[in-house]
Amino acid sequence: MAEPIETLDGWYALHDFHTVDWTAWKYATEEERKEAIAELEQLMENWEQIEKDRLGSFGFYTIIGQKADLLFIHVRPTMEELTELETAFNKTKIAEYLVPAYSYVSVVELSTYLAKGDPDEDPEIQARLKPVLPKWNHVCFYPMDRRRVENHNWFAESKEERSRLMYEHGMTGRKYAGKVRQIVTGSIGFDDWEWGVTLFAHDILQFKKLIYEMRFDEVSARFAEFGSFFIGHRKERDDIAKIMSV
Repeated sequence: MAEPIETLDGWYALHDFHTVDWTAWKYATEEERKEAIAELEQLMENWEQIEKDRLGSFGFYTIIGQKADLLFIHVRPTMEELTELETAFNKTKIAEYLVPAYSYVSVVELSTYLAKGDPDEDPEIQARLKPVLPKWNHVCFYPMDRRRVENHNWFAESKEERSRLMYEHGMTGRKYAGKVRQIVTGSIGFDDWEWGVTLFAHDILQFKKLIYEMRFDEVSARFAEFGSFFIGHRKERDDIAKIMSV
């Protein structure tokens, strides 16, 4: 049997997608809309403070296309904290006008294929396991699996072969250093896919360039299966009123 690879696991992540029920929102009174926006702004201010206190991280985005309108990304030390913040959000006034579109539950993950030294003593590794979401202009999220079919079963490959393939894959990613930042989260046992990939960039075209080039890496060509892609723009708390204006 192939040898499983150990993973380094950090903070837990929730990608929470919603569509706006614009009809219901337009029929709401001006007072109801103001109340809903003010409540969401207060909640987001609390989330931002948690990030300042280095107890998690938060990102807010508008999504392009019909899959969703809004994305809230939360990163927390425990799954219980994600559950609590999700419940608190669902109780808000604004939630009455939002329809859940998609969610993804996972944990920040680093594989140890190429790891060296003690990860507990490496500040760079610790920063990657407990990330502050980049304040870059655009976001791209997609879930993925490793293929498990005859002659192309990732989990039947040797550890050495998987290490070789991941090294080559990583070399492609390094070409985009400074252009694209990446957070990989593991979701085996947590969600329907095995991993979630969240990319951040100032130039949205870099997502296409990076993902296209990686398609030609052997590990992707032979073993990768992808879910839906979500593309969006980073927004601030002060942008909520404009986004929700009618």
